[in-house]
Amino acid sequence: MSDALINGLAGAGGGIIAQLLTYPLQTVNTRQQTERDPKKEKRKLGTIEQISQVVKHEGWERLYGGLMPSLAGTAASQGVYYYFYQIFRDRAEAIAFERKRKGFGDGTVGMFSSLVVAALSGCVNVLLTNPIWVVVARMQIQEVYDEAGVCGFWKGVFPTLIMQFAQQVSNPSIQFMLYEIMLKKLKKQRALSKKGGNRVTALEIFLLGALAKLGATVVTYPLLVVKSRLQVKQLKTVDKKHHYEGTLDAILKMIQYEGFYGFYKGMSTKIAQSVLAAAVLFMVKEELVRGARLLLTNGGINTVRSKPS
Repeated sequence: MSDALINGLAGAGGGIIAQLLTYPLQTVNTRQQTERDPKKEKRKLGTIEQISQVVKHEGWERLYGGLMPSLAGTAASQGVYYYFYQIFRDRAEAIAFERKRKGFGDGTVGMFSSLVVAALSGCVNVLLTNPIWVVVARMQIQEVYDEAGVCGFWKGVFPTLIMQFAQQVSNPSIQFMLYEIMLKKLKKQRALSKKGGNRVTALEIFLLGALAKLGATVVTYPLLVVKSRLQVKQLKTVDKKHHYEGTLDAILKMIQYEGFYGFYKGMSTKIAQSVLAAAVLFMVKEELVRGARLLLTNGGINTVRSKPS
């Protein structure tokens, strides 16, 4: 089994578990992001209160509306990203090694190459999985309509690609940089103390993943809101401020009618959901990769050395 496939399957598995644990928060956050009724905006409900309101008026099942396509989307998204990331990363490392052999560079993948690898992986991911997320967004707010034909499934793909660029370049660069720095320091301290070698526990990976994700979420959140607004069913009413013609139109109308606050609706809920989900994903994925390699090694099958994920 290839290293890319191991990482892809582990990423899909970790994503599913993280999604199951945090889905109610994601449902509430989608509603907060897409809320455009000024009357409703006056009633600012906290995350827990809003969850209670949904349960009271719509039932527990509404918190899990669109769960199945969301699980499919999460598995596909994480699987595709980690699979192609590993492939592109392996290729970048091969190129770096070849350049070193010819007397150029030190044989390691530089920052620019790492950014290209992340960007390519993110773009492939969003192009393949965007239709699933359009369905999920509409199911979460009870707006699944045949509105724009086949092209409608790619609504929001432009801001999604921008967001994906931010998430898969700036966001993961910060996230993985912090994660690797903290992980390296932890392993160094563990080695110096001579207690248990440099092995990192699942709980430690969970905490490192949570801390690394926190900053990245704040930076990219406005793009998440714009994407959600474009993916839900557009309100074709006389009130033009509820209807967006495109990405730029959505941004300008949000600034005009809602102010910059509109770009940060539900951010506290998103931070709680994304940080918890990322922490669980990091922990579960690393444990699955470790377990898979151990199983394959014991079975006499050699695999490529683990890459940072």
